[in-house]
Amino acid sequence: MGKVAIENIETGMILASDVHDRSGRMLLGAGAELTQKHLVIFRTWGVVEADIEGLGSEESMELIPADVDPLELAAAEQELAPLFRHTNRAHPAIIELMRISALRKVRHDPV
Repeated sequence: MGKVAIENIETGMILASDVHDRSGRMLLGAGAELTQKHLVIFRTWGVVEADIEGLGSEESMELIPADVDPLELAAAEQELAPLFRHTNRAHPAIIELMRISALRKVRHDPV
Protein backbone atom coordinates (compact mmCIF):
# COMPACT_ATOMS: atom_id res chain seq x y z
CA MET A 1 0.00 0.00 0.00
CA GLY A 2 1.12 3.53 -0.69
CA LYS A 3 -0.34 7.01 -0.80
CA VAL A 4 -0.50 8.32 -4.34
CA ALA A 5 -1.32 11.87 -5.45
CA ILE A 6 -4.59 12.10 -7.41
CA GLU A 7 -2.71 13.30 -10.52
CA ASN A 8 -0.76 10.03 -10.55
CA ILE A 9 -3.70 7.67 -10.02
CA GLU A 10 -4.91 5.75 -13.04
CA THR A 11 -8.19 4.00 -13.73
CA GLY A 12 -8.07 0.34 -12.83
CA MET A 13 -6.01 0.83 -9.67
CA ILE A 14 -7.45 -0.72 -6.49
CA LEU A 15 -7.98 1.23 -3.25
CA ALA A 16 -6.15 -0.20 -0.25
CA SER A 17 -8.19 1.87 2.21
CA ASP A 18 -11.37 3.96 2.27
CA VAL A 19 -11.28 7.42 0.70
CA HIS A 20 -12.82 10.24 2.71
CA ASP A 21 -13.47 13.88 1.82
CA ARG A 22 -12.12 16.77 3.91
CA SER A 23 -15.04 16.56 6.34
CA GLY A 24 -14.55 12.83 6.91
CA ARG A 25 -17.43 11.56 4.78
CA MET A 26 -16.56 8.28 3.06
CA LEU A 27 -16.55 8.61 -0.73
CA LEU A 28 -15.41 5.12 -1.75
CA GLY A 29 -14.54 1.97 0.16
CA ALA A 30 -11.36 -0.07 0.19
CA GLY A 31 -11.09 -2.71 -2.51
CA ALA A 32 -12.87 -0.64 -5.15
CA GLU A 33 -11.43 -0.52 -8.65
CA LEU A 34 -11.07 3.12 -9.67
CA THR A 35 -12.83 4.55 -12.70
CA GLN A 36 -12.58 7.96 -14.32
CA LYS A 37 -15.83 8.93 -12.56
CA HIS A 38 -14.24 8.17 -9.17
CA LEU A 39 -11.26 10.39 -9.96
CA VAL A 40 -13.57 13.27 -10.94
CA ILE A 41 -15.49 12.86 -7.69
CA PHE A 42 -12.26 12.82 -5.66
CA ARG A 43 -11.09 16.06 -7.27
CA THR A 44 -14.52 17.65 -6.77
CA TRP A 45 -14.48 16.85 -3.04
CA GLY A 46 -10.87 17.96 -2.48
CA VAL A 47 -9.21 14.56 -2.14
CA VAL A 48 -5.49 14.99 -2.89
CA GLU A 49 -4.28 11.41 -2.42
CA ALA A 50 -5.45 7.84 -2.03
CA ASP A 51 -3.97 4.65 -0.63
CA ILE A 52 -3.42 2.28 -3.56
CA GLU A 53 -2.88 -1.49 -3.30
CA GLY A 54 0.40 -2.89 -4.49
CA LEU A 55 2.51 0.23 -4.10
CA GLY A 56 5.25 0.54 -1.51
CA SER A 57 5.98 3.80 0.26
CA GLU A 58 9.00 4.46 -1.99
CA GLU A 59 6.72 4.36 -5.04
CA SER A 60 3.89 6.45 -3.67
CA MET A 61 3.87 10.25 -3.19
CA GLU A 62 7.23 10.69 -4.88
CA LEU A 63 5.91 9.70 -8.30
CA ILE A 64 6.99 12.26 -10.85
CA PRO A 65 5.21 12.45 -14.21
CA ALA A 66 7.27 10.99 -17.06
CA ASP A 67 7.51 14.34 -18.88
CA VAL A 68 9.19 16.07 -15.89
CA ASP A 69 12.93 15.99 -15.22
CA PRO A 70 13.51 15.43 -11.46
CA LEU A 71 16.42 17.89 -11.48
CA GLU A 72 14.26 20.61 -13.04
CA LEU A 73 11.54 19.87 -10.48
CA ALA A 74 14.00 20.22 -7.59
CA ALA A 75 15.29 23.51 -9.05
CA ALA A 76 11.73 24.82 -9.40
CA GLU A 77 10.98 23.89 -5.77
CA GLN A 78 14.09 25.80 -4.64
CA GLU A 79 13.06 28.81 -6.70
CA LEU A 80 9.53 28.75 -5.23
CA ALA A 81 10.64 28.23 -1.61
CA PRO A 82 10.73 31.97 -0.76
CA LEU A 83 7.06 32.26 -1.70
CA PHE A 84 6.21 29.67 0.97
CA ARG A 85 8.50 31.03 3.71
CA HIS A 86 5.62 32.11 5.99
CA THR A 87 3.76 28.81 5.79
CA ASN A 88 3.95 25.52 7.65
CA ARG A 89 5.93 23.57 5.06
CA ALA A 90 5.09 20.29 6.85
CA HIS A 91 1.32 20.72 6.40
CA PRO A 92 -0.11 18.31 3.78
CA ALA A 93 -1.97 21.09 1.94
CA ILE A 94 1.18 23.22 1.68
CA ILE A 95 3.22 20.20 0.55
CA GLU A 96 0.68 19.52 -2.21
CA LEU A 97 0.47 23.19 -3.20
CA MET A 98 4.26 23.38 -3.42
CA ARG A 99 4.38 20.19 -5.52
CA ILE A 100 1.70 21.43 -7.93
CA SER A 101 3.38 24.84 -8.19
CA ALA A 102 6.75 23.28 -8.98
CA LEU A 103 5.23 20.95 -11.60
CA ARG A 104 3.47 23.90 -13.23
CA LYS A 105 6.66 25.94 -13.23
CA VAL A 106 8.63 23.14 -14.88
CA ARG A 107 5.98 22.56 -17.53
CA HIS A 108 5.25 26.22 -18.33
CA ASP A 109 8.65 27.90 -17.83
CA PRO A 110 11.04 25.98 -20.10
CA VAL A 111 14.69 26.76 -19.54
